[in-house]
Amino acid sequence: MDILTIILIVLGLVVLWIIFAYNSFVRLINRTKEAWADIEVQLKRRYDLIPNLVNTVKGYATHESSVFENVTKARSLAMGAGSLSDKAGAENMLTGALKSVFAISEAYPELKANQNFLALQSELSDTENKIQAARRFYNSNVRDLNISIESFPNNVIASTFKFSKMELFDLADNDVAQNPVEVKF
Repeated sequence: MDILTIILIVLGLVVLWIIFAYNSFVRLINRTKEAWADIEVQLKRRYDLIPNLVNTVKGYATHESSVFENVTKARSLAMGAGSLSDKAGAENMLTGALKSVFAISEAYPELKANQNFLALQSELSDTENKIQAARRFYNSNVRDLNISIESFPNNVIASTFKFSKMELFDLADNDVAQNPVEVKF
């Protein structure tokens, strides 16, 4: 083999590596976007359940209007949040507001026995579990993408083609998500 053949083989291998690395980033980004879409589907389901839950509880606890206003406001903020960090903060606020609604139900035994309320509570609980699972899936995809972007030699390809790190969707950093909400009657 002459030197030109060796150079062409090495150059061909470098081009193949660049193509493989580029496609790997595209795959990771698309998987992450798909995972975010799963979160949005579950959040929409949650947003759709909340008015039914509030209306059911309102029938039993009409004098708790500030709690219902807080839930409605938190739902609107969560639905309209733009950035990922704003979304996480709004979701934490909504979780706290929902805890207040469920705390109200403890004071009304007839509400706790209402089949519609129990069904909504069960569905909302199921949705919360699905949100957590979707969030974990999204965050693992973001982690894989960010590690790939930061790792050498992939970081050369990432910077060349302007692939950037993505933000984790973390709800646990907020006090509202970690501590129960205090409700006073």
